[in-house]
Amino acid sequence: MRILSRYLVFDLLKVFFFALTSMTAFMFLVLIGKEAVDEGLGLVPILRLMPYMLPQAMQFAVPGAMLLATTGVYGRIASSNEIVAIKSLGISPMVMLWPTLILATLVSFVAVALNDVAVSWGRGGVQQVILESLEEIVYGRLRTTRSFGNDKLKVTVKRLEGKRLIQPTFLFFPSKDKAPWTITADEARISVNKEENNILLSLTNADVDMGGKDSGYFPGERELPISLADFSGQAEGSRSASDLPLREIGPSKARETARIDQLKQEMAAEASFAMMTGRSFELSQPVWSQRESRLRRAERSLARLRIEPHRRWSNGFSCLGFVMIGAPMAVWRRHGEFWGSFFACFLPILLIYYPLLVGCVDRAKNGVFPPEAVWLGNLVLAGLGVWLMRRVVRF
Repeated sequence: MRILSRYLVFDLLKVFFFALTSMTAFMFLVLIGKEAVDEGLGLVPILRLMPYMLPQAMQFAVPGAMLLATTGVYGRIASSNEIVAIKSLGISPMVMLWPTLILATLVSFVAVALNDVAVSWGRGGVQQVILESLEEIVYGRLRTTRSFGNDKLKVTVKRLEGKRLIQPTFLFFPSKDKAPWTITADEARISVNKEENNILLSLTNADVDMGGKDSGYFPGERELPISLADFSGQAEGSRSASDLPLREIGPSKARETARIDQLKQEMAAEASFAMMTGRSFELSQPVWSQRESRLRRAERSLARLRIEPHRRWSNGFSCLGFVMIGAPMAVWRRHGEFWGSFFACFLPILLIYYPLLVGCVDRAKNGVFPPEAVWLGNLVLAGLGVWLMRRVVRF
């Protein structure tokens, strides 16, 4: 049995690493190309992105490579009647399945660690490279489309002469309830000040409307510093739950829980004081809604922090779920071709697993489902895999 297990695992690993290399290379090129097109990156930023993109490409490739290897190896074994030969000796076909299930479990742990690296180190590195290449990105967009924008900023120009923006218009959107700031000028230059961590606008004959004392017409040359957050559309110092490594999620949950308790205590104290002093207007909807909004945001942030570990572990252990379907399906379709077995497994995964995962994550974020509901797709795959295995054993 040990010889059979070693032969099976070696064959599976050989196909797995070949499929992993091919699929990682494909996903790597797709992700790099998408980022380059979306952000307008040149050659040097693209080269700097490559190490950060690799774990993200492998994050998508590992489950697919595991499914591909499983259906390929077990389809070939079944078509060679090796399963029939084992049954004729009175040996259960599960002897051929256990080594692969153990290997898939080990690969799942690796996939969890890979997911953690991809979303914390990889995604953060990509954002840092884009920020450091912001000047090149802005000029690249302005040359091709004469405009550049995000949620906080919109820049339009009449034309470019080298790095000179001719008749530019800058619109800044500080918040949804405030009017945008407007800056127009005869000419402008954009440069990144890495020491001050901001963008420096060099304006000529600028007309500035910022809704305050800095507004007015400024003839001649004027330099105006703008934060990197306004140009990149990313909030400074903010990291969502999906960007945190697993080791930081626990402390973040504790801090968010303490913040929610503090907000509730402050609201209770303010309500009691308002009622005792007869200042009932402080409990009116316009005033009180701001406090409730802060509390809801904190509760949503805590819900995302509670979901994130379950989401990463369930994503990693999708490798095991794929194998539990792929191996018995390939054996059951012993006269079918390789791609037929692969797509026979991939179809229920595409139609059942991923919709369940996305739906449960969304409902859990809204507090409708508990965080553990993220595992529902994995449990469905496991149940379907067990049913298929029983059919193979009895067949």
